[in-house]
Amino acid sequence: MHTRFPRADARQFDAAHFRQALSQFATGVTVITTRLADGTLLGLTASSFNSVSLDPPLVLWSLGTRANSMPVFSGNSHYVINILGAEQAHLAQQFASRMEDRFEGVPYTLSRTGQPVLEGVSAWFECHNRSQYPEGDHVIFVGEVEHCEVRPQSALVFHNGRFSKTEDV
Repeated sequence: MHTRFPRADARQFDAAHFRQALSQFATGVTVITTRLADGTLLGLTASSFNSVSLDPPLVLWSLGTRANSMPVFSGNSHYVINILGAEQAHLAQQFASRMEDRFEGVPYTLSRTGQPVLEGVSAWFECHNRSQYPEGDHVIFVGEVEHCEVRPQSALVFHNGRFSKTEDV
């Protein structure tokens, strides 16, 4: 069931104020990775990750419609969501950068479908690219988890424009 309601009333705030308000919600940090048909690896940092369903196992994340990687992620059958641990802020920064090769110096292995899994992450989810929903200036990707692994550790958190670490696992 997909329900749409009439548009919201006119906003009484600008984009900068909205972004500041959103920054007050602490999130975990992920790196979404995939591999192109020619073997090229692609990855990006995302904090827009959430669980959707246990049965079937579904997760979601979102990507800006103008992202250069949009054609790759919207067309590939699989991707991996890597949940970064407390000591991996450098990976979040590297995969958020404009570096040509974001995988430079990053240890990884390949999943059973050939997608890159970053070493040392606290969890990873190998997902089938199940569905995509354009909303506003982003596309919401829903992935059906085909495999996942967990390595409990303190978490990397993004809040108020900064990375921090949780004290407890």
